[in-house]
Amino acid sequence: MIEEKKPRISVVIPAKNEAPTIRNIILEAKKYAYEILVVDGLSGDDTRAISRNEGARVCQDSGRGKGIAIRLGIEKARGDIIVFMDADGSHDPKDIPHLVQPIADGKADMVIASRGKGGSDELQGDMEKTLRLLGSVIINLIINIRWRQKLTDVQNGFRAIKTNMAQTLNLRENITTIEQEMVMKALKLGFKIEEIPSHEYARKTGVSAIVLSKVWLRYIFTALKYLF
Repeated sequence: MIEEKKPRISVVIPAKNEAPTIRNIILEAKKYAYEILVVDGLSGDDTRAISRNEGARVCQDSGRGKGIAIRLGIEKARGDIIVFMDADGSHDPKDIPHLVQPIADGKADMVIASRGKGGSDELQGDMEKTLRLLGSVIINLIINIRWRQKLTDVQNGFRAIKTNMAQTLNLRENITTIEQEMVMKALKLGFKIEEIPSHEYARKTGVSAIVLSKVWLRYIFTALKYLF
């Protein structure tokens, strides 16, 4: 009996000035990964040095947005499946096997870690977070109606996707809108998307780079742009 070959997992971590948290994330993610690829956005701290010391492969981008880092990660990944996760400690590396399993079983092409099913410390607590949550719910609804889905979190960056499929999506967004772009383009191509429950924790240090007043219009524009 021939044993099935396990898929190789590339964990891609976009990072910028995340020296306080990057070490622990790499150490935990390494337990499940074939490789760790840190895409550094011109950090001014020790993010790159720490990442290399812990065995991660480091690529450097222009530092102008998460979307650029994700595209570079897709280009450079060597594994069969890419897992994207943040460098701020908000995502739990222990969820990596749960993200990958439906893909390994042939049941999905992409799997999203859903805050809608697992809860979030980042999407509630003040007016801006409440508005972010409301916007996310509306965009989820639009996508679900358009493609007859039941997704609960098209915007969470913690997700897994087949590498060869990610490379066919021709992603264009330069900021965090790339995550909903990825979902919409995948659905257009007939990819099967599933979700697992995953809790999003408050970032360990610093503040979020997302300023709602600067990006909300781009989220709406992106949702409409890729709808048809």
